[in-house]
Amino acid sequence: MSQRMMEVSMRLWIPALLLAWANPVLGSEQVDFERDIVPIFEERCSFCHGEDEQESGFRLDQRAKMLRGGDSGLSAVVPGQPEKSYLIEVVKHLVPDVQMPPDEDRIPDEEIELLERWIQQGAIWPGQMDAAGEDEVDHWAFEPLPTQFKHDGIDAFLEDKLTSAGLDFSAPAEPRALIRRVSIILSGLAPTPERADAFVEAFAVNPDEAYEALVDELLQSPHFGERWAQHWLDVIRWAETNGSESNMYRKNAWMYRDYVVRSLNEDKPYDQFIREQLAGDTMGAGDATGFLVAGPHVPSATVGFEPTAIRQARADRMDEVLQTVGASMMGMTIGCARCHNHKFDPISITDYYSLSAVFQDIEFGGRFPELAADHPRSIREAELQGRLDELRDQMRAFGWGWIEDWEGYQEVRFPRCETKSLRLSFSRAYMVVDELEVFEAGPQRRNLALAKYGTRLSENSATIQEGKQADKLINGVFGAKQFVARSPKGSQERPWLEFEFTESMPVDTIRISTNREDFLETDYLIGMNKNAYGDFTIDLPDKEGVWKPLASTAMIKKRSADNQDRRAIQAKIQDVINEMLVHGRQPAFVARFIEPAETFVLARGSPESPRDRVDPAAPKVLGGGLPIEADAPGPARRRALADWLTDSANPLTPRVMANRIWHHTFGSGIVPTPSDFGAAGAPPTHPELLDWLSNEFVHPTATVSGAEPIAYSIKRLVRMLVLSKAFRQSSQPDHDGLDKDASGQLLWRFPPRRVEAEVIRDSILQASGTLDRTIGGPSYRIHNVKKRYAQWEVVDNHGAPTWRRMLYQERMRRVDDRIFTAFDFPDCGQIRAKRPVSTTPLQALNLMNSDFVVEQSELLARRAMKDAGEDLPEQVTRCFELLFCRKPSTSELATSQQLAEKHGLRLLCRTLINTNEFAFLP
Repeated sequence: MSQRMMEVSMRLWIPALLLAWANPVLGSEQVDFERDIVPIFEERCSFCHGEDEQESGFRLDQRAKMLRGGDSGLSAVVPGQPEKSYLIEVVKHLVPDVQMPPDEDRIPDEEIELLERWIQQGAIWPGQMDAAGEDEVDHWAFEPLPTQFKHDGIDAFLEDKLTSAGLDFSAPAEPRALIRRVSIILSGLAPTPERADAFVEAFAVNPDEAYEALVDELLQSPHFGERWAQHWLDVIRWAETNGSESNMYRKNAWMYRDYVVRSLNEDKPYDQFIREQLAGDTMGAGDATGFLVAGPHVPSATVGFEPTAIRQARADRMDEVLQTVGASMMGMTIGCARCHNHKFDPISITDYYSLSAVFQDIEFGGRFPELAADHPRSIREAELQGRLDELRDQMRAFGWGWIEDWEGYQEVRFPRCETKSLRLSFSRAYMVVDELEVFEAGPQRRNLALAKYGTRLSENSATIQEGKQADKLINGVFGAKQFVARSPKGSQERPWLEFEFTESMPVDTIRISTNREDFLETDYLIGMNKNAYGDFTIDLPDKEGVWKPLASTAMIKKRSADNQDRRAIQAKIQDVINEMLVHGRQPAFVARFIEPAETFVLARGSPESPRDRVDPAAPKVLGGGLPIEADAPGPARRRALADWLTDSANPLTPRVMANRIWHHTFGSGIVPTPSDFGAAGAPPTHPELLDWLSNEFVHPTATVSGAEPIAYSIKRLVRMLVLSKAFRQSSQPDHDGLDKDASGQLLWRFPPRRVEAEVIRDSILQASGTLDRTIGGPSYRIHNVKKRYAQWEVVDNHGAPTWRRMLYQERMRRVDDRIFTAFDFPDCGQIRAKRPVSTTPLQALNLMNSDFVVEQSELLARRAMKDAGEDLPEQVTRCFELLFCRKPSTSELATSQQLAEKHGLRLLCRTLINTNEFAFLP
């Protein structure tokens, strides 16, 4: 039994032992409820916990409600077990902040003894032994989806409410407004002037055909996935730093972002999208589990070694996982049940910890993700591995040794040799190693250093450091100072390590690192001790047992430098490795797996107050029993939850996603609180429409939208929305509409809104002709390389290496990018299912004077002059076309020409970028 389990067991059983010691005859005399217990309840408890008043949601006038307990979620009475009954702890004043009744009215000991005996004997309450304890739940979000509807289209549902309010849809939008609107919503980029002109021309001939062709073109664009991935990343708070005091960078976390982009572009069915993010490690989509560790966390180095702090930090990380799952997939504020029953929704504290049991094998960190053979990274890695093998064979053919730098570790490769023992002799008097591996030559590539193969490892006694012995080199634990050797002062002896195998084995590779944990988990950090061991020699014994050098890292470097051919192959090897570190199957911050621990309800959310053990389950109100064993392995638990979430009987999953898609299309959801479908959230404005959309999402019909009826197709649902009459109508205001529905909830016009920070920035780059449209890969950097507890600083937020879409900008918590954070770009510390929209002077200042806008305006002016020639009016017209996809009016042209003549074309560009027309959807 682990120390932690022993601690928990002691906490659970000590109260019982004390109770038995204090009451040696407990249960020996039968307690009469009416005679002995009712007077205690009436005299001591009913005033605050009776029919008229229920402080903390606790009632003592009904047995079923008494058993269930109050808002704390803890069972007030457990028949037969007074030691587990929260009521006894409270009346005994064992809980410091919950002592009832207070000291001056404390229940006498003899009455408490009666309560304990009554509970021990089964808490018999005549007439109420069969009463049900669960309240009926009457909330629209938990109701099953209907299958019969009075309409079969979006506009018909909307028209019902419009007619009731005496309103109607507005006139259709002008074609230039329509193409700009749909292009930004579907791709995040405004149309080019040429595409807009072509659309207007086609629209004049056949509006419906031209528009449907445009929509299908945008849905097939690779930029669709980029645009809609940003929405998902907002909800789950994905970022590339952990957000704590050290705010360290998360190694290759961008792989998860690319997974989301790729999934949306492929139109991966949403049910599969959910399954992969919860259990992708079992489905060849290991990069998808980055979803589970998307939220912030405090790393172990910051937590320290205090056991209570470690337990608290672990509980906090579990809460981050549950917040992510609850908000994104369930539309529920699950975290509100961490310390007590949910105040508004039927989610109990037991539900919370049962759900946390599902994720007990998840830890914040990195691993090599499991990828299917047809995964793009697997395919590219296989290509690169083939090239690397060819180059290695060239080295072997010459009998040369070489060194490979894999960023977190080095591999020293040398000619194959058969040996029963091997020694590494280091050149430094002080050296640090965290793990050392000796690989068998041949196809198996076993790490022969592992103790399980019977290998013995020894070191020279003069360099032994207490607590840092050599056996830590082969325990699979990465991190600084696992093994430390230091030669005595003045000694010429240097550290060495000796491996002795059970028999003579073929070896050809040494892998060594100083602090692989840092390199697997983080990046861009000064002082990670990449190589604190220096050069070393690989020695083998001769027939007389005398150690003779086989290879030396110093000599390998020297000979590579002296031999041009050898140096050229070495450089090619490193180039391929560097490419594999980007495009191959590399460690990424997509969670690491641990052995699931037992899960207990934590009273008041404290890990120091464990109560009843719970099994993996989803919320009871939604029939969340999972068909798995209590001790099922972690992947099975997560897969079972994914199956439950995507079961067609679960009404929350399709409702939440259908509403989310509506929100990002029209600017506000049918449920205006997209991640809170509970009682504290806003009710749906069009409940029947939401249910129809949800049903159509799960059970699509061929007659709707003209698209193939694919279940859980996000693109299909988006297509239905943007083809609707409601979406294609004008956004112009109308006095009657403003009087009757100023907020526009009834959609009598398309709701105009300011575009997001990413759209503004990307559209500026597109207009200037500098936008790099490369899809995926590592984020572009705008920050410094920092010390562990230093702060990130913006060092370049406008130069040419940053001219990709803003989705690919390093997403850093607690860091202002000094330009577009002002436009409500989320910090990623909190769930942002719906971005706030603010208007501040800083926005105008940034769009006028920032280095980025000044530089891009210069480039935009040059492009306009190149396209339009020497004629200034033509140059001004071209600026309007590039930024607004239209020509200027007569008055606009005259005013703009005057400004350009006096202050230059680039100032005109800065001015146009600052207009509402550029920053708002038409």
